[in-house]
Amino acid sequence: MIYTVTLNPSIDYVVEVEELQLGGLNRMTRDLKFPGGKGINVSRVLGQLGAENTALGFLGGFTGRFVDETLTKGGIRTDFVTIQDDTRINIKLKHGDETEVNGLGPMIREEEAEELVHKLSRVREGDIVVLSGSAPPSLGSDYYDRLTSVCSTTGADFVIDTTGEALLKALKHKPLLVKPNHHELAELFGVAMETQQQLVTYGRKLLDMGAQHVLVSMAGEGALLITADRVFHADVPAGAVRNSVGAGDSMIAGFVGTLALGQGLMEAFRTGVASGSATAFSDDLATRSRIEELCPQVNITEW
Repeated sequence: MIYTVTLNPSIDYVVEVEELQLGGLNRMTRDLKFPGGKGINVSRVLGQLGAENTALGFLGGFTGRFVDETLTKGGIRTDFVTIQDDTRINIKLKHGDETEVNGLGPMIREEEAEELVHKLSRVREGDIVVLSGSAPPSLGSDYYDRLTSVCSTTGADFVIDTTGEALLKALKHKPLLVKPNHHELAELFGVAMETQQQLVTYGRKLLDMGAQHVLVSMAGEGALLITADRVFHADVPAGAVRNSVGAGDSMIAGFVGTLALGQGLMEAFRTGVASGSATAFSDDLATRSRIEELCPQVNITEW
């Protein structure tokens, strides 16, 4: 079983306008509402791939009910902790370039935080836990460390997709996969990344610190998969980018879901890149048909 963990879910409210007048009245040409949050995105794409999974995290209020009901209608199993505060709403304003206004997120009380730790303690060896995104400030700086420690104790594999100190602390527990993009990798080590050789060098540092696989996304330049003894590069398929939200989450879903379904590392890499591209070329997240269409266009070479 794959479990996804989203500590700060949202409703992503996408608003499109033809003209934008600051301080004046604006009328939408279209609006869309999606359950948001990085782990939730992973769950939705896993569902498209036919990979059984359960979405965990914190939900509260009428906004939380919308997220839970939408996921359930989409065939995704959920087991969220119900909290007292409302789940946040993130606004994606599309007028030429996309402008984002993200909510702060709810206050998570200690008993609510402890309940999620208890839920996660039920995972077992053979399970995969995907931990994605930022944590609400009320959880404190060490909450991800608590969750990765639980995974390590139970023997479950885990993937962590976050940045900074939380990622560095997780490495000692030997994550199955970490997926920084090229900007995040540079920021993590405080360096400027100007070549793919530098990306490989610092990606290998993450392996030395405990990661089992490192997947570095490079936008239009493709992606790198760095393992203990080999490095592979994948080109991205050609297409018009329409959506900046969820491509990295889709890449993780494609990679992890393919592994969980019993296929090999190269097929997981290929499906991951195709899944990320399928989301980037869509208004919403990748669909199975679009992923299958793009997979043959992903060329992988040993670097």
